[in-house]
Amino acid sequence: MNPLQPRTLPTVYRPSPTGPPCDLWLDGRAGLAWPPETATPPSAERYPDAGPLESDLARRWGLPTDQVLVTAGADEALDRACRAFLTADRRAVLTDPTFVMLPRYVALSGAELVQVPWPDGSFPAAAMAEALDGRRGLLVAVTPSNPTGLVATSAQLRELAMRCPQALLVVDLAYVEFADRDPTGDLLGLPNVLVVRTLSKAWGLAGARIGYAMGPADVVAALRQAGGPYPTGAAGLAVARERLRTGGAELAGRIARSGRERARLGWLLATTGLSPLPSQANFLLARGPRAPWLADALGGLGIAVRRFGPDATRISLPAAAGPFARLWSGCRAALQPQALLLDIDGVVADVRDSYRQAIRLTAAAFGHPVSAAEVAAAKAQPDSNNDWHVTHRLLEAAGCQVPLARVTARFEQLVQDEELWRRERLIGGRARLADLAGRLPLVAVTGRPRRDLERFLATTDLDGLFAATVCLEDAPAKPSPAPVRLALARVGARRAWLVGDTPDDLAAARAAGVVALGIVAPGDPVDTTRERLTQAGAARVLASLDDLEEILP
Repeated sequence: MNPLQPRTLPTVYRPSPTGPPCDLWLDGRAGLAWPPETATPPSAERYPDAGPLESDLARRWGLPTDQVLVTAGADEALDRACRAFLTADRRAVLTDPTFVMLPRYVALSGAELVQVPWPDGSFPAAAMAEALDGRRGLLVAVTPSNPTGLVATSAQLRELAMRCPQALLVVDLAYVEFADRDPTGDLLGLPNVLVVRTLSKAWGLAGARIGYAMGPADVVAALRQAGGPYPTGAAGLAVARERLRTGGAELAGRIARSGRERARLGWLLATTGLSPLPSQANFLLARGPRAPWLADALGGLGIAVRRFGPDATRISLPAAAGPFARLWSGCRAALQPQALLLDIDGVVADVRDSYRQAIRLTAAAFGHPVSAAEVAAAKAQPDSNNDWHVTHRLLEAAGCQVPLARVTARFEQLVQDEELWRRERLIGGRARLADLAGRLPLVAVTGRPRRDLERFLATTDLDGLFAATVCLEDAPAKPSPAPVRLALARVGARRAWLVGDTPDDLAAARAAGVVALGIVAPGDPVDTTRERLTQAGAARVLASLDDLEEILP
């Protein structure tokens, strides 16, 4: 037993679950970085002094300096407010949903937490006042709200402060630069209101960790006492002063671009079956049955967004032309596919007794037998689309130096002359493929020689279901995106999904801007295959093609 038993603490905040690899991060709300700063950071040998920045901010807002406190992001200002004004016999009233850290800060204070629903519509000022029930404590309004983007008006906030003079109203304005109106000027001077702002969002300084609180001098003094004396670093303070001094034009441009992106993306989401809330922040929260799929599909394209519960996804706006074009294309690919591309082996055809068996028998013919598990592991490696090459590599790994041409000849003798091809079986039945073909053009994208593909389609009565095919002779092998791009061209599509059972399939799809879906091939280990395909970039890993029914438009 641990003798230093801590009290019960909130769970650790972890913003991003493990998923496909991403390189465009739109799951947070901070803007993309602005150009590098030219200001030279001061020496790191001395403790940082936030006084000059607090003076700058005081002048900006027309306040005495003792009414401004610089903190390590707006987060720390909120934490200090909870520590300074909440105790076990007091109550904190928040909206629901709200900024994810606020309930944690309340829990650490030991106070009672009450949350008032605000999923949509007008800010619930009256309900929040009623929830406080005459108690001392804290009211917190995040506007624009995180994660919804909804706003409270100055009148609603002033009314709430006046109805609850015994409580401190904390107004978190982290995203206010993106809103239609800024209530800061209407709130400063009220005796029980603390305004919290940040340079992390519109100002693009999330890494500098600079936030600030403004309010009555006695309230700010209490916050100053509730934390350490040097919450921010010297470099961040210097960059913040420089940004405030010179970044006004860039800020205006960023806000204007974000507004245009918000309107355009909101229109797309609303016309593709989702319900985006009327956000005034630099993000959109979209609700609907397909919202989780949108998050998964964008993740499969390397774009990280945030899921909220079972039916909501939040997408931050990059306020940059290139990233937004990528986001726009990703959303359209996810929600408006024009074709469905299918790898054949392991997706449509069970090849355990044909191609997979040919690999084993070919290796045995050269004196180095391999197991089915070893073949599956080899096929899971990158650049393993061509079974001749896979067989050759297995032999080389066993110390057998034999020309690729001889390996290929023996493999083809087994498949063609000894008719291993007859052992192939259709996975799942023709009816499912016929249903899919009735909804979207199907394209076979395979590393098989054309004669093998045509023979398989004929013997399984699939002739006529595929609008086009791309085979070994047509393009470089996956993971090159060339066969995927050729498939799109052959059916005149710009947006599509691809289902494949190997990392090469998924890499080719992602490189071509196509939503990548993994599938567990017959006989492959389910758990390890799912993990492997997710790490390779699968938006989702299907148990069978039947799973497409849930996500197809």
